[in-house]
Amino acid sequence: MLLSPSAPLRLILPADAPAAALPPAHAPVVRLSGATMGTYWSVAAIAPKGPEPLALRRGIVGILDRVIAVLSHWEPASDLCRYNRSSRGWVTVDPMLCAVLSAALRLAADSDGACDPAIGALVDAWGFGPPGPITTAPDDRQIQALLSGPRWSDIRIEPGRIWQPGGLRLDLSAIAKGYAVDRVARFLDEQGVMSHLVDIGGELKGWGIKHDATPWWVDLEQATGRDDRPHGSGNRIALHGLSVATSGDSRRFLTGPDGRRFSHTVDPRTGRPVPDDLAAVTVLHRDCLMADMLATVLTVMGPDAGPPWANRRGIMALFAKRQGNGIVEILTPALAALAEDT
Repeated sequence: MLLSPSAPLRLILPADAPAAALPPAHAPVVRLSGATMGTYWSVAAIAPKGPEPLALRRGIVGILDRVIAVLSHWEPASDLCRYNRSSRGWVTVDPMLCAVLSAALRLAADSDGACDPAIGALVDAWGFGPPGPITTAPDDRQIQALLSGPRWSDIRIEPGRIWQPGGLRLDLSAIAKGYAVDRVARFLDEQGVMSHLVDIGGELKGWGIKHDATPWWVDLEQATGRDDRPHGSGNRIALHGLSVATSGDSRRFLTGPDGRRFSHTVDPRTGRPVPDDLAAVTVLHRDCLMADMLATVLTVMGPDAGPPWANRRGIMALFAKRQGNGIVEILTPALAALAEDT
């Protein structure tokens, strides 16, 4: 979404940014794109010593296809779905699933369950999973039954295998895109790409500068108020050595009987979609996997509990809180230190 011409602009610049070499004039900006994980992917790359664009594309598509084959909640043949169908016992899986799930479990413990990768059944019950939309929301009895099932604390991980307690269904949708961004960025580094911007469905990671010595600037989509109009400041981020991820309800949501909007993000602690108090949470982090997970966790925590939790951990986060029909923005101190109003 384009920024409103009347919106004040806030620039966010990385602190202590690593040195970046100016690309040679003869090296063009290669732009590649495609579809993956139900959304788009795009890469802008400057690779004076790297492979041809076709080879880069093949490598990127191979990485994305493998992430789907291992982590997808939607691909029946994926390792994740095979685990979900398994009976009680140890399930042999790709090490990628072990690594990503381990990261999610660490955050689940740190957030007292605001992150729960064992939320697949609840996501499906609310119509946000592979079975598709629902016509009737689950009632209290159904929700309590799902909450009483196995949770993140019942998962055990050993090298190459994961314990299935029986009936547990993983959903790593809040993690997979960020993890894929990191994998693609690492591949580009390995191929000699000196400057790049990776974008998968709005989760981004950037490195380096362009020919004019400027970084990869990214404009955040403005949050929408209850009047469905964009409000708040424009935020423009210099992505050099940083990733950015946003969790919000502007596109996927439910509308309750009182007219309030409910996000597609389900609170694992209550079994219900989070209400519309927060329009969006954006997190900056070195790793896109962490930015992706933290944006979801802070959305679940909400505008009251989320900011102090993030403050204590030095997380760079922007909360877009709905107030009336408008938006009030809350920046954590770690992010405010990088911000400049223009």
